[in-house]
Amino acid sequence: MNKKFSVVIAGGGSTFTPGIVRMLLENLERFPLRTLKLYDNDAERQGILGEALAILMKEQAPEIDFSYTTDPEEAFTDVDFCMAHIRVGKYAMREQDEKIPLNHGVIGQETCGPGGIAYGLRSIGGMIELIDYMEKYSPDCWMLNYSNPAAIVAEACRVLRPDSKVLNICDMPVGTLRRMSQIIGKTPDELEVRYFGLNHFGWWTSIKDKQGHEYLDQIREYVAENGYLTTVEVETQHTDPSWQQTHKKAKDLLAVNPRYLPNTYLKYYLYPDDEVSHSDCSYTRANEVMNGREKEVFDAARTITEKGTAAGDEFHIDSHASFIVDLARAISFNTHERMLMIVENNGAIANFPDDAMVEVPCIVGNDGPEPLAQGKIPDFEKTLMYQQVMVEKMVVEAYVEGSYQKLWQALTLSKTIPSAGVAKNLLDDLIEANKDFWPELN
Repeated sequence: MNKKFSVVIAGGGSTFTPGIVRMLLENLERFPLRTLKLYDNDAERQGILGEALAILMKEQAPEIDFSYTTDPEEAFTDVDFCMAHIRVGKYAMREQDEKIPLNHGVIGQETCGPGGIAYGLRSIGGMIELIDYMEKYSPDCWMLNYSNPAAIVAEACRVLRPDSKVLNICDMPVGTLRRMSQIIGKTPDELEVRYFGLNHFGWWTSIKDKQGHEYLDQIREYVAENGYLTTVEVETQHTDPSWQQTHKKAKDLLAVNPRYLPNTYLKYYLYPDDEVSHSDCSYTRANEVMNGREKEVFDAARTITEKGTAAGDEFHIDSHASFIVDLARAISFNTHERMLMIVENNGAIANFPDDAMVEVPCIVGNDGPEPLAQGKIPDFEKTLMYQQVMVEKMVVEAYVEGSYQKLWQALTLSKTIPSAGVAKNLLDDLIEANKDFWPELN
């Protein structure tokens, strides 16, 4: 394993970037780097993090060539992997995604319902632009995309860039598996799962250790009482209160459908009224993040730059993001890693459309992911999934065709919106808020 890799992080000004950089440094033995570049279209925002990370890199890995730029040619020339976490419109637009729907009595959430649709429509152009830069300047490069909202972004890539080397993956199942492992006193590495669904919309059907022992019933008993919330998270990881509520809510999701273990995001589709009643229109998750993580990360960067050293450990390490390295290694070294990926169905779920982008376990090697067959799924889950996947498909069709009608239909079809009338009023407000980002709709 002598090869050293060149990586560009797209979305260099993201609050997640320092944690990802530190995670990459922690994994250099498994995934050696020769070059690490940050790319963003916001020079000022990226510059604050870039300056601090340059100090960190010089101190901790001087042998790696580190740079940050807003020039696509510089960023994408001679790279093996593009790690993409972009947020078109930044947190200011996320705030709109959450607050506009709440003003209509509908859930306001970053990736689900009307907020997710608004964010998805902003993200498609940005993702396609990145793919085109990557293919122009480094045709052999792979994109590892973990940008939200992953479902709409993955469907857009399927439709608009079907032959591109884009791998869509989400950290949510990784986080939930970590909690499941805490419940049964194991580590995630010791467990192998079966799962089917769409992104942020699925169910675990099996959680086994390497000896083949099934833990589904044991975890289900725990979740029926506590949701996925574990004492480890509350006492040692100080998880945000809003996330604690989300993990607790899995208890109610399990009550509706005790057959399998649910993805926590299903709460927005199965209990939207609860979510709205517990939401504060004037202070949403976007405000929590802007006043919390965003402030902390940029303050830490300024501290490092002022001191001229990163020795104070101001940037937290995002160890949980090491799944990105697992994925890059699988592609580079043909490791046949088993991972949950968002892929075109093509029979993986036997009784679901072939052209649906589904989230299932895959074996990943040099040629990308090979989905594992999950067989036929029950009617309850299948019907929920079909409704949701049609929303995602119609959003992408609306983007491609510039169709107001299709987007209105997509919103009307969403389980989070009570009527076509509410959908239309919401759509008109979202169009106004997103006029700098969305294509023109007729």
